[in-house]
Amino acid sequence: MGWVVLVLAGLVEIAWSQSIKPTENFTRPWPTLLCFVLAAVSVYLLSLAMRTLPVGTAYAVFTGIGAIGAITLGIVIHKDPVTAGRMLALSLILGGIVLARITGPG
Repeated sequence: MGWVVLVLAGLVEIAWSQSIKPTENFTRPWPTLLCFVLAAVSVYLLSLAMRTLPVGTAYAVFTGIGAIGAITLGIVIHKDPVTAGRMLALSLILGGIVLARITGPG
């Protein structure tokens, strides 16, 4: 169950990363509130996952999911550049997440 909660935490982390820009440097109240709520929910879910998963593994996977999602949405939504280096980085992050899952507890 820890892995399921960890993946959910990572998905909320992706939403949080996308909620930062609309705050316009935290000058817009409602987007800022949403940003803070998403951050709190993602960290809370991460803390729940850490009940059964090692801290280092859980945090690495959590940030990896967030990074993959943020980069992917940046490319799809914000038309960020697609380069060989970025694709290699995404592949390495994904490989690390998979390796952590198959070699870790739970």
